[in-house]
Amino acid sequence: MSILIWVVLGAVAGFLANAIKPNGFGTVGTILSGIVGAFIGGYVGNLLGIGGTAVGGLSIASVITAVVGALILSFLLGFIKKAT
Repeated sequence: MSILIWVVLGAVAGFLANAIKPNGFGTVGTILSGIVGAFIGGYVGNLLGIGGTAVGGLSIASVITAVVGALILSFLLGFIKKAT
């Protein structure tokens, strides 16, 4: 995928995840959480045997995968923040 598609996917997924669970990352942080969420979601999807859904570029499946990954990231960062 091109960089522009990653940024668009990250923005959409980050803002959707932020609407579900507010994260307080700001605009750039929300986009980055969506991009990192795409990687996390893809990794978890592969572990569960449902991988390959987010490979084709900007699609509903890739957005859902990235949103789930961004939510996982947000919950993990929340646990780390509470532990410190």
